[in-house]
Amino acid sequence: MAFKKLLASLGAGGASVETVLTEVNVVPGGVVQGEVRIQGGSVNQDIEGLSVGLQAKVEVESGDEEYKQNIEFTKVQLGGAFELQAGAVHAVPFGLEIPWETPVTMIDGQALRGMNIGVTTELAIARAIDSGDLDPINVHPLPAQKAILDAFIQLGFRFKNADMERGHIRGTRQKLPFYQEIEFFPPSQYRGLNQVELSFVADEHAMDVILEMDKKPGLFSEGSDTFRSFQVGLHDFHGTDWAAYLNQWLSEVGSKRNWF
Repeated sequence: MAFKKLLASLGAGGASVETVLTEVNVVPGGVVQGEVRIQGGSVNQDIEGLSVGLQAKVEVESGDEEYKQNIEFTKVQLGGAFELQAGAVHAVPFGLEIPWETPVTMIDGQALRGMNIGVTTELAIARAIDSGDLDPINVHPLPAQKAILDAFIQLGFRFKNADMERGHIRGTRQKLPFYQEIEFFPPSQYRGLNQVELSFVADEHAMDVILEMDKKPGLFSEGSDTFRSFQVGLHDFHGTDWAAYLNQWLSEVGSKRNWF
């Protein structure tokens, strides 16, 4: 029996875990709700812990190398230890808060290429960890974020790519160990401009908006006129014509550099 229990803890005849999300569409600052269903195996097992979290696949630059890394950026324990009887079924509901800084993965109902964020589930069984598959979620922009994104679209910019990079943007309210960059192709009237990159760093009150034109990889050149950072309140963004604001900045920089 002891040998059979060991096999069970390693997955042979042991418990199985399935996570079902109530709603996969969320916004930063919201809550993703779901249920973890644990199905007992052929023997009783000691469950040492159950947790759910959020995970992102992030780009990491190290010297001349670049690779992808899974980073769990929030985690919640669900209950304590218990004995799972053979064949028994446990359903554990949960609500997992979405951090305000969580990158958006959707714009106007379209998935952003390069984004990979979801819910992870871990079941600790007798000193072994059983990690379930990633259950993807769709993170839609906050209204203030959508206003900025809509302004780019209104000006004729086209979405190029999005990624998440490990590191910090200086001078922002960033707390997560990574940030998102959304890249746009410029319309023809901004000739000479290669691309514009956009980052949001939000909390419950406001967000930092970081823009950079023709950015060199890995460098935020705050002293350059091709970099701009400004704050937008999450509830008082309606009074600004963001398309006009962005066009004015782009035009000023472009004329200085004889781009346009």
